[in-house]
Amino acid sequence: MARVKETALPAGLTRETLLEDYYIAHLSRQLSLIGRKEVLTGKAKFGIFGDGKELPQLAMAKAFRPGDFRSGYYRDQTFMLAAGLLTPEAFFAQLYADTDLAHEPASGGAPNE
Repeated sequence: MARVKETALPAGLTRETLLEDYYIAHLSRQLSLIGRKEVLTGKAKFGIFGDGKELPQLAMAKAFRPGDFRSGYYRDQTFMLAAGLLTPEAFFAQLYADTDLAHEPASGGAPNE
């Protein structure tokens, strides 16, 4: 059986950070796929998802520092996951417009006007 050659990673990257980034990107993609299915089957009323934008969102989350400004966008779920500002549970609470702030702290289920 052939051994996989170990290659040096660029400065600042570790095996652990790469695996964590992959996990977040994969999780975000799965949230999008499940969320879209929930909207298309009528279980959730409306949703726009961020699948296909995972890599730039991860890069942006890594580049941002405390005090940086950004304008939130409805497809920035990967950024929010990577920055630790969103959980899968809160994502679905938003999708279903849960009015309990303990479940959905972003808007408490209020519609955007």
